[in-house]
Amino acid sequence: MRLVREIKMAAYRAVVGRLFALSRPVCLVRMMSGEMGSGSGRGGGGGGTIRDAGGAFGKMEHAHEEQYFRQLQQQQLEALREQQKHMIETIEKEIEHHEESIKRNKEQLAKYHKLMQKSDSKGSGSDSD
Repeated sequence: MRLVREIKMAAYRAVVGRLFALSRPVCLVRMMSGEMGSGSGRGGGGGGTIRDAGGAFGKMEHAHEEQYFRQLQQQQLEALREQQKHMIETIEKEIEHHEESIKRNKEQLAKYHKLMQKSDSKGSGSDSD
């Protein structure tokens, strides 16, 4: 009886813990300040003394940070595009290589068919004697 109650309590704690974990980010979002650069807490940290003070310098620092991250994201996108171009070129070269291999194999197959036909015609001609 006691074991069953402990199992039920453990299951209850697990469910409540999950619900609490899901509701936690909503509370954190509501505690943030309204305007970027107006103080600490907006980006998930103290932000330094200039950001804590707020005002024009805080907004300017925020603008510089945003510009840095936009440039970083642009560089990452450009690197991804270059990587994709390289992959496309590599795959196209592989396709050409495979097509050449298929062509060679078809030529060999045609030669074997001709040899088979010659051997069949020679073999059938000697049987008629």
